[in-house]
Amino acid sequence: MKKLTRPFTNAFLKKYSTSAVALDIGASGGDHREYFPNRTTLDVDASKNPDVVGDAHNLPFKDESFEVVVCSEMLEHAENSQTVIDEIERVLKPRGYVVLTTRFAFPIHDAPNDYWRFTPYGLRKLFSEFEIIEVATDGGPFHTIAVQLQRIIFQTDLPKIIKGMLYLVIIILPYLDNFTSHQYGNIGRTIEVDTMLSSGVFIAAKKR
Repeated sequence: MKKLTRPFTNAFLKKYSTSAVALDIGASGGDHREYFPNRTTLDVDASKNPDVVGDAHNLPFKDESFEVVVCSEMLEHAENSQTVIDEIERVLKPRGYVVLTTRFAFPIHDAPNDYWRFTPYGLRKLFSEFEIIEVATDGGPFHTIAVQLQRIIFQTDLPKIIKGMLYLVIIILPYLDNFTSHQYGNIGRTIEVDTMLSSGVFIAAKKR
């Protein structure tokens, strides 16, 4: 069963693909290469075989070294997210941009190094020193519920018959997002939002 989050994440990364000199934080060898072919990969875990073993809280690069920084599905695993973003800003060239994807409503993963979840508003706050290009999410509320159920299948020892039943529900649920024509950011239904619940949130932002 393919991860339901992957198509949305890949589509966002592809949108900002480039052959410019890039730093890919938290990427293993094959990740994102088709979108950012001229990249240096960095990870704190040497077993993932990155080009550079290093900590995103203290990037081992000179100021203004990269035209693009990619940070996909890593920020929730960083102890201090603002420090990581400040480091990204430091190594970006002027008017360079960062493409970042992370989790919002999502189960524990890669325990025990799973610390944070981010709303679109939280990411905007963290990137307040940048020029925001786009903030996006990966699907609507029913798709998000389907993602949760899929992770239950992945991360529990349920009987096969129950997993089979959940799989059928997972197939159906995302289609229900077609009926949520209006979504609200408060229970009083006075503040309309693009998506009230998503499993992930993405941002592209430019260094000022």
